[in-house]
Amino acid sequence: MPNYQFTVNGERRSLDVEADMPLLWALRDVLGLIGTKYGCGIGQCGACTVHLDGVAVRACSTPVAAVAGRAVRTIEGLATGDDLHPLQKAWIDLDVAQCGYCQAGQIMAAAALLAANPQPSDAQIDAAMAGNYCRCGTYNRIRSAVRKVAGASSALWYDATAMEVSA
Repeated sequence: MPNYQFTVNGERRSLDVEADMPLLWALRDVLGLIGTKYGCGIGQCGACTVHLDGVAVRACSTPVAAVAGRAVRTIEGLATGDDLHPLQKAWIDLDVAQCGYCQAGQIMAAAALLAANPQPSDAQIDAAMAGNYCRCGTYNRIRSAVRKVAGASSALWYDATAMEVSA
C-alpha cells in the first residue's frame, strides 16, 4: 500500500492507504477527525468541505493521492487552541445551527470566502455558499454570521494558505 504524507491542521501526517481513498474517510476513519461530515458522497452537498492549500474542496471526492505534500485544514483546525475562529463565535452568537450536521462544511466554506474576500457583498456570500446545503434552511442566519465577521472592524482574519489566524 502506498504511503502519503501531508499536513493536517498544521501537523505532518503519514498514511498507508489506497491512492483512491477519499480524503473524507482518511480524515474520519484513519485520523479520527470526525468534524468533517459525510453528506452525499459525490461532492454536491458541501458537508465534507475542508481546505486544501487554503481552497475549499469536497473531501468526499478528493482522493488521498491528490493531497500528498499539501496542507489540509479541517474544522478541528480552524480554532486556535481554545480560541474559536470568529466565524465559529458568530455561528454560536447568532444560533445558526439547528441540527448542526452541515455546519462544519458551512463554516469551512465561509472561512475560505473571507480569506479570499474579507468584505464580500451579500451576493458574493450567497454565491460562495451556494454549494453548501442546509436541510434545516438556516441560510439567512448563515449569511448574517458571515456578514457579522466580515463587518467587524477588529475581527481576526483567517489566512487559509498560511494556516494560521492573524490579528
